[in-house]
Amino acid sequence: MAKAKTRFFCSECGQESLKWMGRCSGCGAWNSLVEERIAKSSGDGALSQRYGAAANGAVVHVDKAEVTENIRLSTGISELDRVLGGGLVAGSLTLLAGDPGIGKSTLLLQAAQKIADNGGRVLYVSGEESVQQIKLRAARLGVQGVELYLLAETNIQTICDSIRECKPVWVIIDSIQTMYWDEIGSAPGNVAQVRECTGQLLRLAKDLPVAMTLVGHVTKDGAIAGPRLLEHMVDAVLYLEGERHYLYRVLRGVKNRFGSTNELGIFEMLGQGMVEVPNPSAFFLAERTQGVSGSVVVPCMEGTRPVLVEVQALVTPTTFGQPRRMATGMDYNRTVLLAAVLDKKVGLHLGQQDIYVNVAGGLKLAEPASDLAVVTAIASSWRNRPADPEVVVIGEVGLTGEVRAVTHLEKRINESVKLGFSRCVCPKQNRKYLREETGMEVIAVETVDEALAAVLGG
Repeated sequence: MAKAKTRFFCSECGQESLKWMGRCSGCGAWNSLVEERIAKSSGDGALSQRYGAAANGAVVHVDKAEVTENIRLSTGISELDRVLGGGLVAGSLTLLAGDPGIGKSTLLLQAAQKIADNGGRVLYVSGEESVQQIKLRAARLGVQGVELYLLAETNIQTICDSIRECKPVWVIIDSIQTMYWDEIGSAPGNVAQVRECTGQLLRLAKDLPVAMTLVGHVTKDGAIAGPRLLEHMVDAVLYLEGERHYLYRVLRGVKNRFGSTNELGIFEMLGQGMVEVPNPSAFFLAERTQGVSGSVVVPCMEGTRPVLVEVQALVTPTTFGQPRRMATGMDYNRTVLLAAVLDKKVGLHLGQQDIYVNVAGGLKLAEPASDLAVVTAIASSWRNRPADPEVVVIGEVGLTGEVRAVTHLEKRINESVKLGFSRCVCPKQNRKYLREETGMEVIAVETVDEALAAVLGG
């Protein structure tokens, strides 16, 4: 009997090697190469059988390429459509990842009901649950009497045959790490199996065409389990985030070939499933305590939508020789930089102070427009002086203590007015581009000193 051929594949990038190496030559990761059996060759038609024959192999001029009119398929859930860029795209492959129990399957099952309610046939393929278990969860969510079909299978060839036979408009694979191809002798979930199964589903999605969504497991570090190549193969990568002890869930896109990657969807996990949060700003500010020091509100942009969040800071004398700096929801290095600006340019003596910064609600702020809010919150806590509860703070802070201009200021102000705020501290460079009638008192500042005087007084 001939010995089975094996290769070594990198679990991070999918790089193939004839022998084991301590360090991957492709991505430089250490101890990431694992041995896998390679697929058996079946002659000239092997590749065609694995990935399907290309339907349009001829070269086509860009002006003559045909595009379907209704290429978008709405999921019926506006927050999900927002993150997808307007809905699912026919022939696309989307990857939805998140921690166990975060609500991935629940969200997809609810979206399947919405699409099936409108006459679209949906196929839900599960490699983790039986048909009876999916039925019980569907009954809890009120999913019945719609064009939703279930399949409990892990063999990728059987799944592809069922998709061709069922002819759905949307296919859900839950999850890609449980699928296997019997031509590869390795266990489901490893590098070779995930790569081959995703490749076959990708070709099938393009050829039919049909929208497909893969559910992906994550590791303890928060990365998607399997090869890094998986994220490059799919058209969109979505992450469903949130603490298990909180009701809210945040859906964000980190890759999207058909839309923006800055959009954010907010959901609330309840007994009846995932419920959309139409006004995230009011949701994140619902438990805000007024009249306390170290609390400032900033309108941040999440894609095309402004969201008001509360930035909190706590400054206390250190009990150790080395003062601590801790940031939750903010970049740690950025927080240390802003504390240094306050120490050097404003005169706050923070060298023997512990500084803790937190973004209430669990959001992660990455844009520089939140700098001024962090600086103001730290100064408010250090001086033990509450900020004006009706003011919002917007601006990027430079190393010399200047306040730099930001984008979409008018959208931020309009959202602040809706929630009852009456004053806005913003960069002076943005003031000249605003209309006179904003419904809010706009205070334009050039330096951090001016901003602190306007918000904290004195």
